[in-house]
Amino acid sequence: MATERTIAALDIGSTKICCFIAKVTDAGRIRVTGMSHHASAGVRGGVLVDMEAAYRAILAAVHAAEQMAGATIDQVIASVAGPHMTSKQLLREMVIGGGAIRDLDLRRLLQDARNSVDLEDRMLVHAIPVGYSVDGGPLLREPRGMHGQTLGVKMHLVTANRAAVQNVATCISRCHLTVSDLAIAPYAAGLSALVEDEKDLGAVVIDMGGGTTSFCVFYEGAAVHADCVPVGGHHVTSDIARGLSTPLNHAERLKTLYGSAVPAASDDRDLLDAPQVGEEDDASSNRVPKSFLVSIIQARIEETFELVKRRLDGSGAAGLAGQRVVLTGGASQLPGVREVASRTLGKQVRHGRPLGVSGLAEATGGPAFATAAGLLHFAVDDRGEAKSAAVPQSAAEGGFFTRMGGWFRENF
Repeated sequence: MATERTIAALDIGSTKICCFIAKVTDAGRIRVTGMSHHASAGVRGGVLVDMEAAYRAILAAVHAAEQMAGATIDQVIASVAGPHMTSKQLLREMVIGGGAIRDLDLRRLLQDARNSVDLEDRMLVHAIPVGYSVDGGPLLREPRGMHGQTLGVKMHLVTANRAAVQNVATCISRCHLTVSDLAIAPYAAGLSALVEDEKDLGAVVIDMGGGTTSFCVFYEGAAVHADCVPVGGHHVTSDIARGLSTPLNHAERLKTLYGSAVPAASDDRDLLDAPQVGEEDDASSNRVPKSFLVSIIQARIEETFELVKRRLDGSGAAGLAGQRVVLTGGASQLPGVREVASRTLGKQVRHGRPLGVSGLAEATGGPAFATAAGLLHFAVDDRGEAKSAAVPQSAAEGGFFTRMGGWFRENF
């Protein structure tokens, strides 16, 4: 009889905080039983800046997801984002003595490679094996059973600022949850939104959030590079607010209802009301042509993809990225973003949606929820990563009585 286990994902972004609770079968099938998304607070540019506000937003999202699932969770896979993450390659080799390569040899090699990294004030989030070599030969995906004197590995390492990750872990632990693992947002989005052929042939996942736009390059089934630029959907809103001298909430409304990154022939004829900052009288609203709004949005979206292209070209991974770009994240849903991305990057572009996950409603099955769904995929299959128990936990995280004491301190 098939058994199921419960897993949970927590995507902490600058715009929204999303929690997915799912059941996983022995065969690896994922079925979402509870989900919730809550307006983010205390997070700016992918970095936690207000512990109390973030704690309350996370608690609200987790509580609503638990109510929907009819279950209580005690640990989550959490996302990491922000410009503080770095990506690099590592080559490591080990003598194995001529016998057949065993699982033990692979585990020793991966752990040795992980332990060789000089982290200082940083934390190793991912240690992804890109490929293995036997006696200095070409990279292989699966070296088990092969004979050789030496076994090597090429690894993709992603590190993050330890203090930034510690702040997130501490905030989550205040909700009486343990961070069982971490994954960077664009990598998780790629696990969810890419098909296997895209992962093999080469593709770039660009995750467009509110505070940052991060991207991850996949090639031959593995993530080979990741980076982030500190520009996102909030910057588009701020540009509109400044350009039209309108409050931020009205700028967000104009962007959502009428915004586009590509001009249309009728834009000069369509007039929009833009209330002025500090004015209480509706009669003082400016009427501006839609073309002005579109020009503001277009300039910022083009700049975003130019920054991504510059980072990608400078990384050395552009040649592996192929001709496919998959857009995820809430900011990617703005009309015209796909066309601007295709023109700026010179690649084929599509929107990515969560794949391989059942139980999602139409409203939660779009690009904005690819990262949360990808965290569930990562919980089921970490694709051979070298693991360690290095996820920082708060001192508040402990046994039952410790957690109960924390609850009383929070509420009385």
